[in-house]
Amino acid sequence: MKYVVIIGDGMADFPLDELGGKTPLMAANKPYMDKMAGEGFCGKVVTVPEGFSPGSDVACMSIFGYDPAKYYTGRAPIEAAGMGIEMGNNDVAFRCNLVYLAKGGTVMGDYSGGHITTGEAHALIKDLQNEIGGNEFVFFPGVSYRHIMIWKGGLWTMKTTPPHDITEKEIGGYLPGGEGAKVLTGLMERSQSFLAHHPLNKRREAEGRHPANSVWLWGQGKKARFPSFEEQYGVRGATVAAVDLIKGISRLAGFDAPYIEGATGYLDTDYKAKAAAAFRLLENNDIVYVHIEAPDEASHNGNVADKIRAIENIDREVVGPVYEKTDDDTRFLIVTDHATPISTRTHYACPVPFIMYDKGARHEGCQSGYSEQSGDTIMSGEEMVKSFLTGQRR
Repeated sequence: MKYVVIIGDGMADFPLDELGGKTPLMAANKPYMDKMAGEGFCGKVVTVPEGFSPGSDVACMSIFGYDPAKYYTGRAPIEAAGMGIEMGNNDVAFRCNLVYLAKGGTVMGDYSGGHITTGEAHALIKDLQNEIGGNEFVFFPGVSYRHIMIWKGGLWTMKTTPPHDITEKEIGGYLPGGEGAKVLTGLMERSQSFLAHHPLNKRREAEGRHPANSVWLWGQGKKARFPSFEEQYGVRGATVAAVDLIKGISRLAGFDAPYIEGATGYLDTDYKAKAAAAFRLLENNDIVYVHIEAPDEASHNGNVADKIRAIENIDREVVGPVYEKTDDDTRFLIVTDHATPISTRTHYACPVPFIMYDKGARHEGCQSGYSEQSGDTIMSGEEMVKSFLTGQRR
């Protein structure tokens, strides 16, 4: 038996008046997902346990079958693992966004620094390391706006806020708070002074693009450790993903997570390349996870049309090709990690829908298709993964 898990990040949503009371998932043309829902097993999964914030870190840990209450230490150390950064036991990792602050640096104008390219971002992070980094604070470049800062022997109990939660809001009430917060705020202020005059940002402004004029530090935590997926569940796996968070979970689980040419973690990602990579990785692995960030990015941007298009691209260019190429001895899990409602432009914790589908078998599933209303059974992430691998339904 081969297993394929396809995660459409942030696909779940609320009904929208402009869609006649439907959600984007309901409105999207997704024949493969709907076929699987109609002939498979539909349910809902609680990916965000009580007491946790609804981030993709916690939610995707659950989808990989790891209870966040046991293994979660923070978002940034997971991403650091995905980037191959070696952390000491006393080090603290911070997610470091390159952002655009509007209105004189008082408003979160764009959490992605104007959707800065990876090449541009690497140049800025390198120069920031030379300007404000050193032995104590070390900046590591990632993908697009997503980077890591390591505070050697640092503090980590302060309160921080994800920048995508405060788009178009004044940042004053969301700056770091608690022990060590002044250090972080000072680094952010120093970055603003430097980035405001950086030639790359001046060029972006001249071209009518937002400058990446500040770093934003958040998601801190100490070194993460997981038992391997093979130890937990008895199968070997690999992951297709663009973002370092998912690569980090994968590598901590003992999965291969290779670089995929054209995978950007944004709306312009190469869906077909991801499907081809998944099929290739299935040859030498029992289970392959495929993560697509695009629906979540569309939600953070508040763009309904882009979200529907992203869901349709996942169905047509990922689910469909993998379905058509795999043998009947293949089991699919279609799932989203959390809701990212267009109306709020941020994550929301609630049970989210999944489909389990055996290609070589037919069952009486959800005839209305795959949506937030699919299925009555509710499972935890660990229960869902165990059910998926064993084929035991409840």
